[in-house]
Amino acid sequence: MVDNGGASKTLPQYIAALSVCLGAVAAGTVLGWTGNISEKLTNSTLNSTLNDIDIDKDASGWIGSFATLGALVMCFPIGYICDLIGRKWGCLMTVIPFSVGWLLIIFAGNTGMIYAGRFLTGLAGGAFCVAAPIYTSEIAEDKIRGTLGTFFQLLLTVGILIAYIAGAYMSPVGVSIISAIIPLIFAASFFFQPETPVYLMMKKKEREAQNSLKKLRGSSYNCDDELKEIRERLEEDANNNANFFEAVKTTASKRAIFICFGLMFFQQMSGVNAIVFYTGSIFTAAKSSLESSTATIIVGVTQVLATFVSSLVIDRFGRKILLLCSIIFMMLSGLVVGIFFSLSDRKVLDDDGIAKIGFLPIMGLIIFMIAFSLGFGPIPWLVSAELMPPEIKSTACSLAAIFNWFLAFIVTRFYENLKNAIGGDSTFYIFAGISFIGIIFVFMFVPETKGKSISEVQKLLSGGENKHSIDYRDGIENPNFEK
Repeated sequence: MVDNGGASKTLPQYIAALSVCLGAVAAGTVLGWTGNISEKLTNSTLNSTLNDIDIDKDASGWIGSFATLGALVMCFPIGYICDLIGRKWGCLMTVIPFSVGWLLIIFAGNTGMIYAGRFLTGLAGGAFCVAAPIYTSEIAEDKIRGTLGTFFQLLLTVGILIAYIAGAYMSPVGVSIISAIIPLIFAASFFFQPETPVYLMMKKKEREAQNSLKKLRGSSYNCDDELKEIRERLEEDANNNANFFEAVKTTASKRAIFICFGLMFFQQMSGVNAIVFYTGSIFTAAKSSLESSTATIIVGVTQVLATFVSSLVIDRFGRKILLLCSIIFMMLSGLVVGIFFSLSDRKVLDDDGIAKIGFLPIMGLIIFMIAFSLGFGPIPWLVSAELMPPEIKSTACSLAAIFNWFLAFIVTRFYENLKNAIGGDSTFYIFAGISFIGIIFVFMFVPETKGKSISEVQKLLSGGENKHSIDYRDGIENPNFEK
């Protein structure tokens, strides 16, 4: 770990991380766009359909899921793009598909244009899910890397909330116009931030890397030691001279991939995107006494607040304990929602009895989103950037994101079909059961990376520590996976 006598400043790093994550607000509006306008899209009597286009329930499902398909497609090439043109320009280029996609939706004359617009905005959001965490991890000092890593998920939830609020009070076209403006604000803000020093050193631009560090750490910062560490790490990677398929054969790479893909699986199969995309319809189906649009906004607000709290505590409590607490409460809240649907849909209680427990789905979803936002929302993306060895990071993070968005597509596209086939209660019981398996996975396999440098993390994954070493700063046992 580099030590520069405390001469570095953290404020420029916070500003850079916040500015890049303004793009996450744009991605969040893509996810939250359908949250409060699903009924408006399909109900012509509301006089607020999208340009008077006739949209049935099946088309509505495709409109929701096309964004995840776009994200899936772009996740792989964005890793190569980030290596080719840089992390900064990889983020900035997303403004083009964001803008074109929203314009297609705003001026749509048929469902095909809406599908295309959703695909392009999803494509931009998926690219950003890879590029922004890489940028943030490469500009941050070890001591604040966890906090900065949560900014992506925090600003993503802000974008979802903006879409929820706009959807409650505006037409679908109005929501789309608001969403189209946000990427332009991101571009204007982030344009003046530096490229990452790691990327500049990869391109043999040491003077520019030094200037980048000066801008990120302060003009008085002695960057020699940090540049030396980056140079040595890159030289070591070059000396290994291994392509991706050779690099993934190492113990560290195999374990990093196993952990990261596992976390992505449990993040999505907990049902989070079914909740994000269909919050309003879930509350409508639950016959909640609260207006579905109001309940959706409440869920969005709690998600933002919980993610903000996560950003404050992640470098204090560590990644593993937050992941465990998060998925335990996600499982419990899934059970609560499932029990409510059992009592309601299977006529166990009469209407009066259901009215008395109408708070349960609201409480369950709020607890779910709080728990998700504290751990399983931001941390899998952060851990992917922390665990992947530098020589495979871009490609492996892209593959993990593709896997994540593929699962998101499966959940969002077929949630309604599954609910209609087996019932809302059984659907949420499945989500809760998967979360239970996730508890075991986190406890057994996920190491603590809090406060560790990139080289220390790789040593841990390679088995460079005792099998059951204890990190007394965290109070968490760190298995090194040796059998």
